Amino acid sequence: MRIHILTLFPSMFDGVLGSSIIGKAQEKGIVSFNAVNFRDYATNKHNTVDDAPYGGGGGMVLMPEPIFRAIEDLPLLNQKPKVILLCPQGERFSQKKAEQLAEEQELVLICGHYEGYDERIREHLVTDEISIGDFVLTGGEVAAMAVIDSVVRLLPGVLGNETSAQTDSFSTGLLEYPHYTRPAVFRDWQVPDVLLSGHHENVAKWRRREALRRTWQRRPDLLDEWILSNEDKIWIAEFEAENNRNE
Repeated sequence: MRIHILTLFPSMFDGVLGSSIIGKAQEKGIVSFNAVNFRDYATNKHNTVDDAPYGGGGGMVLMPEPIFRAIEDLPLLNQKPKVILLCPQGERFSQKKAEQLAEEQELVLICGHYEGYDERIREHLVTDEISIGDFVLTGGEVAAMAVIDSVVRLLPGVLGNETSAQTDSFSTGLLEYPHYTRPAVFRDWQVPDVLLSGHHENVAKWRRREALRRTWQRRPDLLDEWILSNEDKIWIAEFEAENNRNE
C-alpha cells in the first residue's frame, strides 16, 4: 500500500510513521508514505493557503487551488485513488471502514486546518470524508495518524500473529474478551481456571461468552446489529440476573 498525506506539518508524522509496527511495515516494504506540504503549491508570493470566507464569519478557509495542485502532482499508482478528507463532518470512522480501506492499493489523506475547506474540494476532489469522533481537533494530522495506524495493522504481514487483527474489538461485531498472561496468580488474583485447562473448545466458549458480556456491559448498542443465538440469549439473561443480584 502507498499512502500520501497532504499536510501543512509533515514533520508531525516522522515519529509516528517511523516507529513501532508501522516503522517495521515500511522496512518490510508492505507500506510506503509520502508526506506532502501543500503550502508548497500555493500560487501567491506569501505562500498562503487560506483566506477569509465569502459572506463573512469567523476563521479562515483553506483555498482549493493548493490542494488540487498538490494532488495532481502526486506520483500516483492509481489514477483514481481514495481521496480522504479528515473532518468532523465526515463518516464516523469504524473498524469496518478500516477493513475496507485496507483493501485499497493507494490512499490520499488530506489534513485540514483553520475553519474548514472550500466546498469545491469536497465536491470535486474527495471520495470519502472521515471523522474519528464527535469532537474538534486543531488539525487533521492526529486523525490521519489514527486512520493510518488502524489500516496499516490490517495489511498482511504487518502483525506477527495474523489472527490478532481478526479477534480485535469490533472486528467480530463484539468487544474483545479479557486477556491474561503469567503469572497464573498475582496478588491473590487468579487467572480463570478454564484458560489453564488446555481444553480448546471450552476456552473458545468462555471467550465468546465474555466478549458478549463485555459488549452487553459497555457497548450494548453494538448488540442492536448482532444476531443473537439461543445460547447468546441465555447468557444475556444470566448477565442480567447477576447484575440484579449485585444491585
